[in-house]
Amino acid sequence: MKFVGIDLHKQTISLCVMNQAREVLARKKFPCNQPQAIHQFFSEMGPFQAVVEATASYEWLWQLLEPLAARLVLAHPQKLRIIAESAKKSDKLDAQVLAEFLVLDMIPQSYRPTPRQRAHRRLVRHRLYVRDERTSVACRIHAILADYNSDFPKLFTAEGFTRLQEIRLEKEDRFALDQLVAQWRGFTQQIKDVEEQLREFAGKALVAEAESRAVLASIPFVGPVTIDVVLSEIGDIHRFRNAKQVCAYAGLVPVHRESAGKRRESGLIKEGSRRLRWALIEAAWRMVAHTNRWKTAYLHLQKTRGSKKAIAAIARRLLCAMTAMIKTGQAYRWAA
Repeated sequence: MKFVGIDLHKQTISLCVMNQAREVLARKKFPCNQPQAIHQFFSEMGPFQAVVEATASYEWLWQLLEPLAARLVLAHPQKLRIIAESAKKSDKLDAQVLAEFLVLDMIPQSYRPTPRQRAHRRLVRHRLYVRDERTSVACRIHAILADYNSDFPKLFTAEGFTRLQEIRLEKEDRFALDQLVAQWRGFTQQIKDVEEQLREFAGKALVAEAESRAVLASIPFVGPVTIDVVLSEIGDIHRFRNAKQVCAYAGLVPVHRESAGKRRESGLIKEGSRRLRWALIEAAWRMVAHTNRWKTAYLHLQKTRGSKKAIAAIARRLLCAMTAMIKTGQAYRWAA
């Protein structure tokens, strides 16, 4: 059995082939635009195991090697800090370290979503991207109007656009404003289109996913956007041993520092999915604003921790509740 460490980049991949005794048998480098040459190299190798880091563009290589490999391992890049912190860093050495870890069976593995989970994540992230772009355009429109002391609320309505045309602007500013309004309308239509795609996607859900959507929808002030973000970012909830691991993945776990017997809490770890963290904090604010149950808990925490840490704690509790609901299939229970 041969063991192959693969250092993957956008343009090239570097390979290091080892045997069980951790002796280097071969080193190779291929351009990524030569998949046939890569396929031929691995086809002629004989039985092998391979490891590749979970970078943004690993999927094509995984699908190329999966039919050929006796075992494929997806390495967690953040946990392989020995590579990132190496004083002598190169593609050749990175591939060698990966191969050595594979021989020793010490690769910290990363989660690989299913094809449906990847498609769901792509749609949800695209929606968030388009929404952010529209928000950026809206801010630029407000900035132009502010220069003329003509900014006003409810701008992005039929009446607002009519009023916008009546404002006297310099020729250059009018040109820029018209361009921005066209962009805003284009992004608005894109949001509607992707939301239609997400509704069709949800309609094709299997039983387990449909049940998860139903139980999350029973939570007050948790709508389709939050549900899509939670399900797409978490993926398979059963890959986490407990709710604490889910919270750590969302970056909602506080950092604890201990020195001289004193323990201090300093903010959130902010690792994992920033989109999941954003969706949960937004949902937490809505629940705090509209329900006595969550408002009481928030006010109690706010007295000792401040508003930011308090709302993060509420978001963490909400995620724990969501985790339990998805695993048990039980709907949200209102306070008596």
